[in-house]
Amino acid sequence: MKKLKCVAGLCCLMLFGGVALAGAADGMKRMPAYGDSGSAGQNITDHKGADMKEFTDVFPRGGANTAYARYFVGNSYLNRLSTEGVAIANVTFEPGCRNNWHAHHASKGGGQILLCTAGRGWYQEWGKPARELHAGDVAHIPAGVKHWHGAARDSWFAHLAVEVPGENCKNEWMEAVSEEDYKRLP
Repeated sequence: MKKLKCVAGLCCLMLFGGVALAGAADGMKRMPAYGDSGSAGQNITDHKGADMKEFTDVFPRGGANTAYARYFVGNSYLNRLSTEGVAIANVTFEPGCRNNWHAHHASKGGGQILLCTAGRGWYQEWGKPARELHAGDVAHIPAGVKHWHGAARDSWFAHLAVEVPGENCKNEWMEAVSEEDYKRLP
């Protein structure tokens, strides 16, 4: 993070790479970063040989996500950025990788916020259509909502996973997203 600036009721979180996220009552919007020419990120090319553009992540990719691998289809990478106050992790998904359906439970507060930083991915709540995600998009996930998120078939995807503080927080991991449902996504 470079700086936090609040103007006219909007708070802008300046991220490396010239992307800023502005919070307002109607959700998050993309904005150019104030005076930021960007910085070189981490370039990742598709290991599967797919014809795609380079993927530049804002934060370092991190190591293989072996601790949670059983809850993912495909390979993901985890870099814990903060465990003080609010837990924040950079999660990177290889093309086609997604996590299982899951929920973040809490007796008070809790939930998760996804701040998308690179690539193209998906977020879906149970019983609702999937929502395509790109750098600069934000997904607010209330506590107790069954959902999944991950990369598109043809793109790497990265997001910051922000754990919303709460009481008696725990995650419940469920079934994998069906191949049939995932393959229907563009």
